[in-house]
Amino acid sequence: MHAEAAGPVKRARSGSATRARILAAANELFYAHGIRATSADRIIEQVGITKVTFYRHFRAKGDLVVAYLEEQAAAERAWLRDVRRGGGPLGSLRALAAGIGDASCRPGFRGCAFINAAAEFSDPDDPVRAAVDAHRGWMLGEFAAIAAEAGAADVDATARQLMLLRDGAMVNGYLGDPEAVADSLGSAFASVVTAAAGGGGAAPGGSQPAR
Repeated sequence: MHAEAAGPVKRARSGSATRARILAAANELFYAHGIRATSADRIIEQVGITKVTFYRHFRAKGDLVVAYLEEQAAAERAWLRDVRRGGGPLGSLRALAAGIGDASCRPGFRGCAFINAAAEFSDPDDPVRAAVDAHRGWMLGEFAAIAAEAGAADVDATARQLMLLRDGAMVNGYLGDPEAVADSLGSAFASVVTAAAGGGGAAPGGSQPAR
């Protein structure tokens, strides 16, 4: 009985490992070269599998693109939740700015994977755009929570402003001077939430003013 049960479990684990390898290759190639420029055949070749194996895990390239974005989203959400732990609104925003600045300085940085994907898929009904919109909607909600914690008079407007700053920093980190991103973004974040909360000398939420 034990021997019979071991076979399927082993195959399932092997299948999971293969799927992870496909996603890892897609993560690298989609981000570095673009989604439309990267064919399924190129991913299949890099992973070293057959087309049959590839299509067993992903029925079409579009399914892989959505899975790639969902994996990116999960990683970014986990990181942002960690950034927000116990730092207060300004502390959270400073940590977020520092993280974006660090990412901008890494070799191979090409901006935001979700902005890049949206630029390649213009159809709002495409499942790829749905994955992009879902993650960006979540991120806007996180900014709204930070704005509320900071005491912003208009939480939604403040969240949109923070989102615009985040998006601009991601683009600037790729096209501009990545070394300046963290400080510039941190200052801009602080200005927005302080103004939204009515100004004043003390930072909202009990945090110390940004230095």
